[in-house]
Amino acid sequence: MSLPTNFTRDVIMKAPSADIMNSMTRSILTLASYDPKADDLELSNVLRQCMMLISTFPMLAVYGYHAYNHYANDSSMYIHRPDPELSIAENFLRMLRPDMSYTKLEARVLDVALLLHMEHGGGNNSTFTTRVVTSSGSDTYSAIAAAMSSLKGRKHGGANLMVMKMMDDIRTHVSDYHDEEEVESYLTRILEKEAFDHKGLIYGMGHAVYSLSDPREVVFKNFVEQLAEEKGRDEDMALYNNIEKIAPKIIAEKRKIYKGVSPNVDFYSGFVYEMLGIPRELYTPLFAIARIVGWSAHRIEELVTTDKIIRPAYKSLVTKREYQDREERGE
Repeated sequence: MSLPTNFTRDVIMKAPSADIMNSMTRSILTLASYDPKADDLELSNVLRQCMMLISTFPMLAVYGYHAYNHYANDSSMYIHRPDPELSIAENFLRMLRPDMSYTKLEARVLDVALLLHMEHGGGNNSTFTTRVVTSSGSDTYSAIAAAMSSLKGRKHGGANLMVMKMMDDIRTHVSDYHDEEEVESYLTRILEKEAFDHKGLIYGMGHAVYSLSDPREVVFKNFVEQLAEEKGRDEDMALYNNIEKIAPKIIAEKRKIYKGVSPNVDFYSGFVYEMLGIPRELYTPLFAIARIVGWSAHRIEELVTTDKIIRPAYKSLVTKREYQDREERGE
């Protein structure tokens, strides 16, 4: 868990950004300049690079946030060094907080969150990106930087942020979190594009693969409830429980989805990060801190099992039309 000498000062602090994912991606690519074997695709070397990136991601994220928070928001800046005896979750909280303190439960819940976000098969966008770039013969730093660019999209790694924005809106418009009729009424308005962002989506509900349940959410919820009790957030937990109960029912009814709808892991992850006092600028970077483990495994598997570039074919779905001279075209 260490960065090259003066890397924090010369790279991370030199051009702070509110977009911590961009800051991290820049740092990842810059780290290649410090690696004399950056382009070496020998398995042992790729494994070394992946392990190094996994261990330094928390520093890239937290230091990037502190630099932005200092220069843009005029706040104090803390650069705490990680403790090699601590876990990734413990070090993240240690480096983020001014007093470096955290409770055992806080670290445990964050650790579980990271474990659950670590991998989700090869079908997700950023993992596929990792495999595509790896298949071209590119280096580890470029492959991981490409995956970061994919993950930062609001349809992928930014999902938990959309859940939190939606929850802020619901709290504003629902007066009694225990009143199921009031909660259902407002969720119906969201679904019918009459409220929140008018997209007709209840964020954190549904998944492209899971229907009956997202097993990650099932595991996570018990830890969420423990943390909510420790933090005195029982009222908020009641609201989440009611949304989890009501939303699948009205989504199934309104959207005619018969295979089932269930909350996904993003439904609770933002709530956990909020209870831990983690700024929202770090929500997606936290996803990256977890998911780089999965990316690394997929990169290594691609190198070991395949020696062929992924080259997709495209088929146009547009309707064929006869060419029309410009003078004959309508407005």
